[in-house]
Amino acid sequence: MSARISLKKTGKKGQPYYRVVVLDRSKSRDTEVLEDLGFYNPRPDPRDIRLDTEKAYEWLKKGAEPSNTVRDIFSQEGLMEKLHEEKYG
Repeated sequence: MSARISLKKTGKKGQPYYRVVVLDRSKSRDTEVLEDLGFYNPRPDPRDIRLDTEKAYEWLKKGAEPSNTVRDIFSQEGLMEKLHEEKYG
C-alpha cells in the first residue's frame, strides 16, 4: 500500500484548522485516515504545530510521501534533515 501524509481540513468557515494525517494514496483527502499525526493551526502568530514526530518519522521511513505543505512543516521540525542524514549518511 502506498501512503501519503497530508493535511485534512477541519474548523469553521474562515478559521482553518488542519489535522496532519496519513492516507492511502489511492483515496481522496476526506476519506478514512490510517493514522493521525498531529495538527496545524495557521492562524496564530507564530503558527501552532503539534506533531508526534516519532510516528511521522516512522511513516517517512516506510516510504510515505508528504504533501508540499507537510514537507515544509516537517522541515521546520527537523524530520526531513534527519531522514536525509540517515538515508545518505
